[in-house]
Amino acid sequence: MKAIFIMVKCDLGQAYKVADEAVQGVEQVSEVYSTSGQYDLLMKCYLDEDADIGHFVTERIQTLPGVKDTFTLITFKAFG
Repeated sequence: MKAIFIMVKCDLGQAYKVADEAVQGVEQVSEVYSTSGQYDLLMKCYLDEDADIGHFVTERIQTLPGVKDTFTLITFKAFG
């Protein structure tokens, strides 16, 4: 499994709904945090090694109701 982090900007007033939908409806989403700053949420997702990250983000995350924009961080190695 590989971990990716997706920063999500939501439509105004939709962050809690987006977080709930992601946790309940997207199997690969492990954790969702509310954040301050340019983005509203930070999602930690675990994908199969052969999964296409671009398809996952555009088809499963960006299509959630209330998602306005995303920024994806791809990880290489976990420490600790």
